Amino acid sequence: MEAATLNPQAITKMTNTAHSGREAGADRLFRRTSSVDPHVGLGAIARITRMAFRYPLRAGLALAATVAAVLMQLSIPVILGRAVDRAQAVAEAKAEPETLYRIALLLFLASVARGIFTLIQNYSAESVGHLMARDIRNAVYGKIQNLPFSFHDRTHSGDLITVGMLDLEGVRMYFSTALVRTVLLGLLIGLGATLLLSTNLTLGLLALSFVPFAGWRSTVMRLALRRTWLVLQERLGVLSQVMEENLAGIRVVRAFAASEHEITKFEAASKSALQLSHERIETRVNNTSAMTLAFFAAMGLVLYFGGRQVTSGEISLGTLATFLTFMSILQMPVRQMGMMVNGYARASTCGARLFALIDHESKVENAPDARDLKISEGTLRLENVSFAYNGNSDRQAVSGISFEARKGETVGIVGPPGSGKTTLMHLIPRFYDPAAGSICIDGQDIRGATLSSVRQAVAVVQQDSFLFTTSIENNIAYADPFTRSHQIRDVAESAQLHDSVLGLPGKYGTIVGERGVSLSGGQRQRLSIARTLMMKPAVLIFDDSTAAIDAGTESRIRTALKAYAKDRVTLIVAHRLASLMHADRILFIEHGRIVEQGSHDELLRLGGRYNDLHELQMHPSAEMLVRKEDGR
Repeated sequence: MEAATLNPQAITKMTNTAHSGREAGADRLFRRTSSVDPHVGLGAIARITRMAFRYPLRAGLALAATVAAVLMQLSIPVILGRAVDRAQAVAEAKAEPETLYRIALLLFLASVARGIFTLIQNYSAESVGHLMARDIRNAVYGKIQNLPFSFHDRTHSGDLITVGMLDLEGVRMYFSTALVRTVLLGLLIGLGATLLLSTNLTLGLLALSFVPFAGWRSTVMRLALRRTWLVLQERLGVLSQVMEENLAGIRVVRAFAASEHEITKFEAASKSALQLSHERIETRVNNTSAMTLAFFAAMGLVLYFGGRQVTSGEISLGTLATFLTFMSILQMPVRQMGMMVNGYARASTCGARLFALIDHESKVENAPDARDLKISEGTLRLENVSFAYNGNSDRQAVSGISFEARKGETVGIVGPPGSGKTTLMHLIPRFYDPAAGSICIDGQDIRGATLSSVRQAVAVVQQDSFLFTTSIENNIAYADPFTRSHQIRDVAESAQLHDSVLGLPGKYGTIVGERGVSLSGGQRQRLSIARTLMMKPAVLIFDDSTAAIDAGTESRIRTALKAYAKDRVTLIVAHRLASLMHADRILFIEHGRIVEQGSHDELLRLGGRYNDLHELQMHPSAEMLVRKEDGR
């Protein structure tokens, strides 16, 4: 097999391709490298700031401690300068040594006070950030729980996790790295510059000369590092994708002896990430060196011209020490100006994405006057129901569907793949809302009912049976965690799962992993059936949920479910006709429309599509296969 080579452009292409199947709006919402509209970004900054001041005591304490810490820090160069002058006076026998002790004690107290206030500032600012993160995290998670299927159809779960983790971190750091640091740098540079310039204009300008250059290079460096960090995240994501795909398909890789090809592919993705990491290191080193050079150049000028002024008697040695000490104190905060700018930039982009998710308007939600469904007879009626994904009326998944099913009646639904069967089943529990027509239960349009009551009245057993990482008992009792053990066993017996569970080491206490990896496909489907039976819904839907179950077990499940079917409407979607031949009525759907309906015997006598499918499954032959392929 020829080894593939992935250059950075190919890596980027792979990243973009991963998003290509999603709806444009969702992709635009979560694209990591997209720019954010300035007005949106400013709105996000303002909103994050308001959230921070929901905790006025902690936020106010952080800002007050910042002001106090700045005042203490600015006092240190002044005290140190006086100490130098006093020391010189003592050396010249013009002052008593005790004066130095008092100044040393004052310097010590100022340093301790600055440390305490800085500690209060950091603790309070971080606590505000974490409280904000908790509020946003809960809001995001709550929103995800209520977003409709249409949103999840076009949004990758990895994007949601990224927004809930990386973007959340960007917002969390805003208060401490941006807002508080703005106050810190503003006061430190503003008050310090005023102090120095008022003392000696020439030396003040020289001492502050490195600030604009260092601030500019720090900002450029931080923004460049942030931009490349986002690209690095994408390349590391591709690296993880390559590894995940390899691990998931390791049997195929071994079967085709493609290990060398996979190693080459992984090395290419790894090399791309490493190359960008080297670029980031180079950016950091070059800019840090330039800022350090500017600082020492400014300090050299202050030493030269300040030394001459000391020699000429224009200023004292302590004044020169004050200037040098202030420059040393100012060096690190000025380098953090880039971090401050990056804090605003990161918060604006991350906040815009987070708030776009939180504020996303759901198309499927409770109406203002929504009421709970009141179930009496449990009659389900669909009248002229139509639906198209993404509102594309030219490609309707379901069109003009009308039928009625009463309590105790079983309706089978069959048709070729892509005919709209599953879409129709997802409209009944209101996973989507129809574009036209109505779906009613006991004469109540489900769009006017609360979502919770609709989901309690309509239960769907899907083909893909997801199981939570917990015990079998807890998985079955998911709809009613306080149900009794004998009820769990009853539904397990009806789903023909009980005997299989007894054969497991922990029986009903056996822990199953994500997606039920410790169970077979048929066992997972039977557990999903048992979980749904616990709800006792008015409408029970089996969406090809017995596909992985053998015919004998399916027959026993069908027999056991007869008692349940008497008290509710049962809809069965299946490709295998043996699963629904017993239904009171069968609907054959093609291209989103009902083209045939009737009982099993009636449809056979009709001699149409259902009869052809029956012959194909029950009596397959080469001639029949050719007829179906030719569309005859």
